[in-house]
Amino acid sequence: MVLTTASVPDRDKVAYWNDVVSRTLVPMTVVPQSDGPFDGRITTDRLGYLRVSTMEADAKRISRTPTLIARSSEAYVAIGVQVSGTATLIQDGRRAEVGEGDLVVYDTTRPYFFDYPQRFSTHVFQLPRRVLGVAEAHIRQVTGTAVGTADGFGSMLVPFLATLAASAHAYTSAVADRLAGNVVDLFSTLVAERTNQGTPEADTARAHLVLQVRDHINRNLGDPDLSPESIAQALRISVRYLHRIFEGEGITVGRLIQHRRLEECGRELARRGRTVPTVSAVAQRWGFVNPAHFSRSFRAVYGVSPREWRNLRVAEGDGRPGPGSFAEIRLPSTDQR
Repeated sequence: MVLTTASVPDRDKVAYWNDVVSRTLVPMTVVPQSDGPFDGRITTDRLGYLRVSTMEADAKRISRTPTLIARSSEAYVAIGVQVSGTATLIQDGRRAEVGEGDLVVYDTTRPYFFDYPQRFSTHVFQLPRRVLGVAEAHIRQVTGTAVGTADGFGSMLVPFLATLAASAHAYTSAVADRLAGNVVDLFSTLVAERTNQGTPEADTARAHLVLQVRDHINRNLGDPDLSPESIAQALRISVRYLHRIFEGEGITVGRLIQHRRLEECGRELARRGRTVPTVSAVAQRWGFVNPAHFSRSFRAVYGVSPREWRNLRVAEGDGRPGPGSFAEIRLPSTDQR
């Protein structure tokens, strides 16, 4: 999609451009820095969930206020790559001076201001916050800062993004989706580099978040809708980031939920008492909706069916443990790191 002020009457150019950039990017206010006719052009392509725009325009100021933010339906993190001209970005109390070839990160969910003192060209990459595997606190550490080609990871990222913007229209849907995922991974790497992740402090923060996830799972095991998606939403992180912090745990989030449910089912089925709940009632109490799925999952972990597990417990209570009894079956791990 290409939109330009070229055929718009001079008196309407500014209003037209405000509407164009607000619909193409996010709602914002544009104020030209000269009294003459305003000239602007913006080209936009999509690579899966990634929106790639190239904007060329006369000198202007851009502001995104809380009122404009409230009009947005989607939350984005944006990466700007300055092709020509210069810019100044102010966000989160920081001021970034952006020169040709520099990269800058900003968050569309918080106010920001851009000042372009002369005609310029820039690439803008907009990533939905929901797909990012990056904690909000880490994103806040990199907004309002410029990254140049001489700055570590920027030396690889900036040329890649510039090439991607120039060729975005040429990719098939399958390739475009893969490229969008690559940009997310590269952005996450940039944030990790700029926030010194991998330090003892970062490891402590990750361990604390893992504990929060495990606690949330333990408190909501009976909810059949408990899932990585619901956990990420409750803790206000992305699903991608949730899976990333569990990479060193030796178990996936989905598998942990299932193992904890099976563990509680095994304990309840083995409990002594006059009133013995049915197998299906126990399964439902701990979040299993499908009885056949529960039985298969239980057998895969315990080596016996839920009823056989209960019978072994009864036999043990009668003094007839025999082979394969309760004492001989290994419970799933209860590691609660």
